[in-house]
Amino acid sequence: MTGIGRDLKTRVMPSPETAPTTGYAPVNGLQMYFEIHGSGGTPLLLLHGGLFDIDQQFGKLIPGLAATRQVIAADFQGHGRTNDIDRPLRSADLASDVVGLLRHLDVARADVFGFSVGGGTALHLAITQPQLVRKLIVSSASFHPDGDRPENTDAVPELTVELIAGTPMEQEYRAKSPHPDRLQGLLDKLGTFDEGFPGWSDAVIQGIAAPTLITVGDCDAVTLDHAVRLLRLRGGDVNGDFAGVPSSQLAVFPGTTHFFGLARTELVLDVVTSFLDAPTSDRSWDNPVLDAAT
Repeated sequence: MTGIGRDLKTRVMPSPETAPTTGYAPVNGLQMYFEIHGSGGTPLLLLHGGLFDIDQQFGKLIPGLAATRQVIAADFQGHGRTNDIDRPLRSADLASDVVGLLRHLDVARADVFGFSVGGGTALHLAITQPQLVRKLIVSSASFHPDGDRPENTDAVPELTVELIAGTPMEQEYRAKSPHPDRLQGLLDKLGTFDEGFPGWSDAVIQGIAAPTLITVGDCDAVTLDHAVRLLRLRGGDVNGDFAGVPSSQLAVFPGTTHFFGLARTELVLDVVTSFLDAPTSDRSWDNPVLDAAT
């Protein structure tokens, strides 16, 4: 883990946040909703998980994150305040939407923090658009299907509106969506998220330029073995007293499931801000393995 040794009581608490700047970016047929909080530093882009939105995924984290940097958060296709279109949910398409959003906002480079579906999208950005990503945070997301627990993979395609009736996800969707009657359509798309995508090879993961923080719950939908494998591919799992502390790191949150992967606000803030604030040196943006494959 990284940063957990810091005394949480000494953290500088953020002052009450002013209202964010909000808007819609026209990208790929979407009117993509975004918010901008805070100012200064390298912008931090937040990408939420499936069936969540900005508020549900990051609402408690944003004040702390935005205390010392600009934070950009977006609602994905069909989520929150962003409309849906006749297109399946694929990380490649969601990454393309994010690229369009950054261009709309004239942001040349950002730190990227993605959870679950957002984590897969963040990985796609770091691999295919490395010039855009300074540091990468992949939370509760796998880079290959063999990292997902089978019970979760089997359950998601079976989701129905009736099964989630009365939950915050259902209520927030109906309150925010420009088409509140399409919730089952979104559930169906989530059930086939990245269908047919074979995952990334070890060599491609090794070639990611951005220092990477991996976070996972100790009882998550992503296996711990997979999180450690990702860490090793990113240059971690070494004796730091002799080799130095790697720029890529792993945090395992105790007593944490996939659904509540970012729920321990102070712990998540300490780990994430410590990673983002640590000095780093740039690597080449080229990924020769990916270049050869394309």
